[in-house]
Amino acid sequence: MALDEVLITRAIIERYTEKLLANLDLDVAVVGGGVSGMTAAWRLAQQGHHVAIFERKLSVGGGMWGGGMMFNEIVIQEAAKPVLDELGIRLKPIYDQYYTADAVEAVTTLGSRTVKAGATVFNCVSVEDVMVREDRVTGLVIEWTAVEMARLHVDPLVIRAKCTIDATGHDLEVVHVLLRKNQPITLATPSGGIGGERSMWSEVGEKGTIEHTKEIYPGFFVAGMAATATAGVNRMGAIFGGMILSGVKVADLIHRRLSSKG
Repeated sequence: MALDEVLITRAIIERYTEKLLANLDLDVAVVGGGVSGMTAAWRLAQQGHHVAIFERKLSVGGGMWGGGMMFNEIVIQEAAKPVLDELGIRLKPIYDQYYTADAVEAVTTLGSRTVKAGATVFNCVSVEDVMVREDRVTGLVIEWTAVEMARLHVDPLVIRAKCTIDATGHDLEVVHVLLRKNQPITLATPSGGIGGERSMWSEVGEKGTIEHTKEIYPGFFVAGMAATATAGVNRMGAIFGGMILSGVKVADLIHRRLSSKG
């Protein structure tokens, strides 16, 4: 069979357009395809919700790819082991209640399981604004990352969502947009605003990440390092159990919310 470049191009455009049109109206929009964002999307898709991830970079996985300082092994504590077992990520015990996993296996397995569960990933897409209606976040305003980087004056498009998760990590990209464009508002955080990430303290950081994973404004949730930095909690370093458990927690919070509304 002769290969036809136009048919190849047509196939990509048709399938991507179908995918985009199918995800303009979501149950849950996840901003950031790192560990907590993908875990949340995986769990929500498992629970039957219509969910999509919007990742500004070319690849998903966030900081997990590099493990600690590019030693591509990650550490998981006992509390998160059942979730990784369910995902099928192989763990090796090393110290009492500590496990290691190959970072590349962990990222690729989590990504594959997330998509196969029914979540859609849109990479190279940035969120430049949110939609707010009657003091509630109701969706995202999206643009190609390349357009953002080139500073081109191109109007964005919108995604409607019943719930939105900021899982953008240290940068708090969506939290900052929400506050900058909608003052005066108060967030459900200890300070009422952004507390800011504190220096590394793994034990406090892991507990705080899970504790502060929650809805901080109507329809708007934070997870992973975004929860840590918003609340003003210590960073945890190269241990990923809290990120995984944060993703599970935010998914379960949203599942209960959506289920209670029928």
